[in-house]
Amino acid sequence: MARTKKEKEIVKDSSVPSNAYIANGGIVVEQSITDTLETNYMPYAMSVIVSRALPEIDGFKPAHRKLLYTMYKMGLLGSTRMKSANVVGQTMRLNPHGDASIYETLVRMSRGYEALLHPFVDSKGNFGKAYSRDMAYAASRYTEVKLEPIANELFRDIDKDAVDFVPNYDNTMLEPTLLPAVFPTILVNANVGIAVSMASSICSFNLGEVCEATIALIRDEEADISGIIKGPDFSGGGLIIHDQAELEKIFRTGRGSVKVRAKYSLDKENGCIDVTEIPPTTTIEAIMDKIVELVKGGKIREISYIRDEIDKNGLKLCIDIKRGTDPDKLMQKLYKMTPLEDTYSCNFNVLVGGTPKVMGVYEIISEWVAFRLECVKRRIYFDLTKKKDKLHLLKGLNKILLDIDKAIKIVRETEEEAEVVPNLMIGFGLDQTQAEYVAEIKLRHLNREYILKRTAEIEELTKAIADMEDTLSSNRKVKQIIISELQDIIKKYPQPRKSLLMSQDVAEIEEEEQEQVPDYPVNIFVTKEGYFKKITPQSLRMSSEHKLKDGDEIVIHTETTNACELLFFTDKQQVYKSRANDFDDTKASAMGEYVAAKLGFDENEKLVGTVILTEYKGHLIFAFENGKIAKVPVKSYETKTNRKRLTNAYSDKSPLVDIVYETEPTEYVLTSSNTRMLIFNSAVISEKTTRDTIGVNVMTQKKNQVVVSIKPLESLELASQHRYRTKTLPSIGAIVKEEDLGEQIHF
Repeated sequence: MARTKKEKEIVKDSSVPSNAYIANGGIVVEQSITDTLETNYMPYAMSVIVSRALPEIDGFKPAHRKLLYTMYKMGLLGSTRMKSANVVGQTMRLNPHGDASIYETLVRMSRGYEALLHPFVDSKGNFGKAYSRDMAYAASRYTEVKLEPIANELFRDIDKDAVDFVPNYDNTMLEPTLLPAVFPTILVNANVGIAVSMASSICSFNLGEVCEATIALIRDEEADISGIIKGPDFSGGGLIIHDQAELEKIFRTGRGSVKVRAKYSLDKENGCIDVTEIPPTTTIEAIMDKIVELVKGGKIREISYIRDEIDKNGLKLCIDIKRGTDPDKLMQKLYKMTPLEDTYSCNFNVLVGGTPKVMGVYEIISEWVAFRLECVKRRIYFDLTKKKDKLHLLKGLNKILLDIDKAIKIVRETEEEAEVVPNLMIGFGLDQTQAEYVAEIKLRHLNREYILKRTAEIEELTKAIADMEDTLSSNRKVKQIIISELQDIIKKYPQPRKSLLMSQDVAEIEEEEQEQVPDYPVNIFVTKEGYFKKITPQSLRMSSEHKLKDGDEIVIHTETTNACELLFFTDKQQVYKSRANDFDDTKASAMGEYVAAKLGFDENEKLVGTVILTEYKGHLIFAFENGKIAKVPVKSYETKTNRKRLTNAYSDKSPLVDIVYETEPTEYVLTSSNTRMLIFNSAVISEKTTRDTIGVNVMTQKKNQVVVSIKPLESLELASQHRYRTKTLPSIGAIVKEEDLGEQIHF
């Protein structure tokens, strides 16, 4: 598009960079990306961190706090329930983010949803379930809510200036910055949030245990709470595998993980396993999907059917098992292979004074005690001020007790109403506040009996004020009040643990007692193209010739057992671990299973070597084209966890020629492309525990020459073995004699 005369003048102006011009767009001011981020992105990021995603020391995010405070102001504490839609509408006066997000917040805090250990919202209607992905909650016009009795403990001091209040978003009302919770809600109910560049994941603990631990730390800051708080306590129950070291890490740092298992029982009458409690990190649908996938993949054969039987009594997953199956051993397999055992990762990131901070349980309790200490002091000061004001008024009333007639006469003889208060002040030596109070007394109360009753409170008020002032001056006494309140909480809301603890030793024993793999003789065949066949001896005797892909050939044939271990090495320096039992028995007339598809190789990844072993003993000998040999113990490929793939399985410094498995030192024959041969004993090769070691130089190669094969000496018939031996390594080897040439040697 042609530029206008004015645009050309702008471009010609030396003060304007030529790259700042946009056709028909005027002048664009260049700005550094860091300035843009600081100006536009940082305010948003800080808003998410401070005002949305992370909980504060009272245990609530702003959305939770606004909703609960609205319900409190609506009088839903101990009253009849109200339609959720009304609550959502009223909450929008404090939270302008839309009714959908407010209602979802309400659902997650409800008893019906079952996400919280101690729900704050009493619910009626369908609120969905935390343990179900597909059970949706009903619309807000159908459900009803009110506050649970335990919510009393959140608002006990809120009307006594215990916390600060700030204007809402349109300055039409005030809302609390924090709720003066009487117990550490931050640890009692789970809380998860994702902010910008940080997140928070706080698991729930038993209310009684948390209160007891808080009392112990108030009395002694060095107290050990590991014997009081036994571990997390999830609303959905489950079995926690107790790891004291990991638990102590969570207590001290706020980071760590907890293993949670599903709880099950055996229904012998119907021949099925009933799962009634699952980890908090998964759903019943996710578990079912994984089990179905394993059954279809042939990795689990003991299950005949699985169904969801959730009803009004709660969660129930029924697993029908085949006859003869040991249910306990099956569950051990499912724990390893499905979300029936899962890990809850802890990250106790809490806002303290507007600043995010990762704290352990000890530090969180310490911060909560400091917060609660301030709340109680402010409440006492509020009550103290009220009592002082009342005492001041009563002292003024006490002064007219000596001459009630005089007071009546002053009021009666004062000509103007505005002069009544000044005349009373002069007549009895009162200040204006006291005189106003006396002037407002009804005529019927101007009698000695009424005045004596009121002034009798003076002594009681004086004593109470002295006690309050004494309490305010002593942190020890304020802490005793907090302890007394926590003890009341323990008595009022007792709840046994839902998540039972399981010894780690017991869990390990159970894993060791998993179902043994059926052990019987098999013949294993692996082809050059990567096909795998497992054939029983009887089937092999009855079978005809092997069916192979065009151009394919069998490179490995081994007689072993069904329980043997398989290591499949690929050209991407990876090894895939499996067992013969993972493959189905087949026949020679079948093509076999394609290993790459069976084990999920990466794209374009090919099989280059297979090792078959019955135990992780012995060594693997890796031969490389550059003449180097690596000797790695098989133990290096053993893992405690059920890992299926290991990276850096061997060196990538030179192309791999072959892999040989040995249980004891063996003599090998190396052949190179320049028709040379070398015999060496693996005993002279030093062992390297690092899997991707390049090894040691054994056969020296000339330019453009490479090692082409490695074979055990016993598998070859060589007429002049001494010719190919050498006293020192590395060696170039010897030219192969004609009588040693044959089909067994390839160059």
